[in-house]
Amino acid sequence: MNPRTTAAAPLLLALALLAGGCTGGVEGTPGGAGLRDPYFPGLGNGGYDVTHYGLTLDVDPDAGHLRGTATITARATRHLSAFHLDLAGLRVESVDVEGRPAAVNRAGKELTIRPAAAVEDRLREGRTFTAVVRYAGSPQPVTDADGTQEGWLPTDDGSVALGEPTGSMTWFPGNHHPSDKAAYDIEVTVPEPLTAVSNGELVSRRTVNGRTAFHWRTAEPMASYPATVAVGEFTTRQSRTPDGIRLYTAVDPESEADSEEVLAKIPAVLAWAAERFGPYPFASAGAIVEREDDSAYALETQNRPFFPGPPDTALLVHELAHQWFGNSVTPKTWRDMWLNEGFATYAEWLWAADHDDVPVEESFAEAYEDDAHWSFPPAEPPSAADLSDPPVYGRGAMVVHRIRLALDDDEAFFALVRGWTQEHRHGNASTEDFTAYVEEETGEDLTGLWDAWLYGGSRPPLEE
Repeated sequence: MNPRTTAAAPLLLALALLAGGCTGGVEGTPGGAGLRDPYFPGLGNGGYDVTHYGLTLDVDPDAGHLRGTATITARATRHLSAFHLDLAGLRVESVDVEGRPAAVNRAGKELTIRPAAAVEDRLREGRTFTAVVRYAGSPQPVTDADGTQEGWLPTDDGSVALGEPTGSMTWFPGNHHPSDKAAYDIEVTVPEPLTAVSNGELVSRRTVNGRTAFHWRTAEPMASYPATVAVGEFTTRQSRTPDGIRLYTAVDPESEADSEEVLAKIPAVLAWAAERFGPYPFASAGAIVEREDDSAYALETQNRPFFPGPPDTALLVHELAHQWFGNSVTPKTWRDMWLNEGFATYAEWLWAADHDDVPVEESFAEAYEDDAHWSFPPAEPPSAADLSDPPVYGRGAMVVHRIRLALDDDEAFFALVRGWTQEHRHGNASTEDFTAYVEEETGEDLTGLWDAWLYGGSRPPLEE
């Protein structure tokens, strides 16, 4: 026997035992932190797919404090020894997996959860497991690369959660990448007379000892970034469109008078959009309107977009169009964001043509002449700081119009768009998925169009 091997044996045994202890005795492999998104490589987590979030939140607006319990139901996509969750700032009090206490390690925004060995079988590939995370603290906004703030934002009389692209991790733990969509139940308890508004449909409302719990349910899959909770004093209205879509609007009293006329157009906008983009993909719609300056931007929060003050019609059309483009057909990575913003901007052009006598060609020409749209290709923003810059919006819309011109048949063009929203309804899609779909459906080789308008580095000539 080699003496060196003999001497090393106790050390190797100790290391093996230590390694077993690090996994809690559970076999398999860790899920992995980050999904290698082009702009946020650490965002999201591997090894599982969330199917449902059950969030129970208790909010104290005066103290700026949140206490939450997140019940996360997920399907393992590999045999897991551990898995990761994204959570920024808030204190984790405990984690259970399948009813057994789990070990938790934290490194910045990453939680590593190591289940007990007794539940190993539930974390095998294809099996469904449940994790319960109890947490608390004072949620803090995050500052985007472009300088704007997102996450849990304070307002004059409460707060609002805006998640694009990474802010949702400031108020609940989860897999915060757009490629992992799930159903949600969100119950928020707030002091009277405040209201808590979220996504989906209001299931129940109950008041006990001066605090009211609002239970919202989103049955259709939702990425985490359009998830929201708005807490404040709101005037709320409920109704139905002629097509049976449930409407729920929540408007700050200071914005109510100036919002009424525009919000009354929601049923008409939805009906108009359904003709062009296909059936409305959700069971409910509406809007959340805060006071001016409560946030720096509007956001297509699922079912009911958020507006920082009374919106105009163009902004309403844009954010409602996102219910098809972004919320139902969600990008696979943040590099595909032009698919959201290009189509939503094009919806503005279509509305202006149908209702304001502004031909789409005029909107296209104005965008074409704007130098801001040519600083980079819409499908390849240089960095995370550029995701909300003009090329993603205006030049993205120009790509959509060039497809329409290439087909030279409006009926075929809108059938193509409706087919796209149907094929990827409640799913994810990439730029490559879109270009392949268009060419397959039309039978056209549009390489020149993609090279010039989607990926080109300079302004192409208008001539064919």
